Amino acid sequence: MLPVFLVTFPFFALIAAGYGAARARVLPLDAIPGLNTFVLYFALPCMLLRFGAGTPIGQLLDGSVALVWGLGALAVVAGVVVFTRNARIGWNDAAFGALVAAFPNTGFMGVPLLVALLGAQAAGPIIITIAFDLIVTSSLCIALSRLDEVGGGAAQHGPRQAARQALRGVLVNPMPWSILLGVLLSAARWRLPGPVERTIAMLADAASPVALFTIGAVLARSALLAREHGASAAVAAAMGTRSAVPPKAPMADVLPVVLVKLLAHPVLVWALGQGAIALGLPLSSSALMVIVLVAALPSASNVSMLAERFGADNGRIARIILWTTVATFFSFPLAVGLLR
Repeated sequence: MLPVFLVTFPFFALIAAGYGAARARVLPLDAIPGLNTFVLYFALPCMLLRFGAGTPIGQLLDGSVALVWGLGALAVVAGVVVFTRNARIGWNDAAFGALVAAFPNTGFMGVPLLVALLGAQAAGPIIITIAFDLIVTSSLCIALSRLDEVGGGAAQHGPRQAARQALRGVLVNPMPWSILLGVLLSAARWRLPGPVERTIAMLADAASPVALFTIGAVLARSALLAREHGASAAVAAAMGTRSAVPPKAPMADVLPVVLVKLLAHPVLVWALGQGAIALGLPLSSSALMVIVLVAALPSASNVSMLAERFGADNGRIARIILWTTVATFFSFPLAVGLLR
């Protein structure tokens, strides 16, 4: 267990550094979107392109990995939607609760962490999970989030408009394109020109530290905004007026999704993988270990931005992301130890 902690500690230390910098306002909160943009549109696509181009094409097109991961993601989405919808949580909040339970922080955290732990051979299964979650899981949950509009004036436009928005989001996201380009380079066994390759390598090398630092900063910003909203609500209550700030999500709406993300999701992927192996599918034990550990990662921080864009309870989503990230410091090394 100690060797795992020694490998994972720097990753969580960078998250803590970003959290502390934003919490102390050393890093202005207005600068955080710029860090996100750098990681999402420059550094992370270059990292995925480099790993994709350097990974054998057979690993990038592993249908068994895609099947097991896809079934696990869809099962988590279905389960969370069914069991969390209630008088407080409609389709919109249930769908984004499902997305935050099924979508790990693979790009910002998983790629550098798992490659450091398991070596470059982990890149292939990781890239498959990222592609599935970006294209299928996110699009499905966005479409489900619009079902609240069925029966109203937007009944015929809500889900259809959501599908168009999801498709547009995939098309303008550079990560699927970088994965596709990496697959093509791997299949053709081409190498980029030297100066281009070195530029991509420099941006790729920046992805891990900046992404981890940004995770911490985003979490700190969410905590600070929640505190400010709470203060505003308290002032409004003291003055006898109604606050425009939505009430804080109860822990009963947060904790079950945290447990699904960190416990049920990896266990489900492991069980599906064992079933696939028993049925004779060509799923290697090393690839299964990679995707189980991907499932054990905390929730993706970009789900909070999506929830805000589509009008869901972003405070609840931010709390789930915060708790899964904090808990992963303890749960992830345990998962690695159990699988090795």
